[in-house]
Amino acid sequence: MTTRTDSTATSGAGADARAGSPADGTGTGTGTGDGTGEDRPISLTPTGGIDRAAHHRMDEAWLAAAWSHPTTRVFVVSGGQALIEEDGEGSTELVMMPSFDAPFTEAHRYFLGVDAEGIRYFALQKDALPGRMDDIARPAGLREAGVLLGPRDAELMAHAVGLENWQRTHRFCSRCGERTVIAAAGHLRRCPACGAEHYPRTDPAVIMLVTDEKDRALLGRQVHWPEGRFSTLAGFVEPGESLEAAVVREVAEEAGVTVGSVDYVASQPWPFPASLMLGFMARATSPEIRVDGDEIEEARWFSREDLRDAFASGEVLPPSGISIASRLVEHWYGEPLPRPGR
Repeated sequence: MTTRTDSTATSGAGADARAGSPADGTGTGTGTGDGTGEDRPISLTPTGGIDRAAHHRMDEAWLAAAWSHPTTRVFVVSGGQALIEEDGEGSTELVMMPSFDAPFTEAHRYFLGVDAEGIRYFALQKDALPGRMDDIARPAGLREAGVLLGPRDAELMAHAVGLENWQRTHRFCSRCGERTVIAAAGHLRRCPACGAEHYPRTDPAVIMLVTDEKDRALLGRQVHWPEGRFSTLAGFVEPGESLEAAVVREVAEEAGVTVGSVDYVASQPWPFPASLMLGFMARATSPEIRVDGDEIEEARWFSREDLRDAFASGEVLPPSGISIASRLVEHWYGEPLPRPGR
């Protein structure tokens, strides 16, 4: 079985600390814009107009000039967090600064890209976030900030957090054990001993909403989740396995349900710490449920009316709003899921 559980990291019921749940790598929503909210982008997907400009990553002269440019903007990332600030009018932004005001760092300076106006963006990885002289800015992780920030800043933060996670855990060469050095503006680690090059790791995971012949949705609950929290099933793709085969296998392993047809919906970067969630709709060929009892404690079929009543009574809590799990459920449910304060 390729799924692992982590109560803080997931939004799909079978995914773990490396996965969670999800979105749309194309920058589109999951449906037709029919009032369900499906026409809005999925959180953390690259819709903010940032050109990653990868061809500049090995050009040290260009990077130095870009860093020194007066319009360049920089933010600090530390432990998966960055400083954000709210303007009092419902808008939240990353706290950025010109490069000449940025904290000094020699190596952990990551080039993130260029926007349509030619502004270059960098992230600095530090052991701690810088202090602020005002009461507006505060630290926030990507799970919180991802639903508050605008598309540009959410995209930048997801990129930076993903690089930071990888840099902190891949400092040594997996071939010879030598300490590696950073290259390509943070997107490569090179071994000075054996010459091996190591690139940021992304682990593919499938996340799926399964429906039966009565058009009921299968939702599950992890053993470590709060009482009442239900979401879609999810799990990692194994070596040599297709995405569709992973969907079939994971649903069978976790819920004992046999799946027939599998249709791709959308994808979502999920840097918690290094996953790419690939969302699917799947059709069960049998309604019988047999949970594994290890990762999934409970799984149930819900009609739309069942789920609406369960939300209203508080018996069921919806999946996290940042995740593709919510969008997959909404795709079937026909309207946005209830949120606190809504």
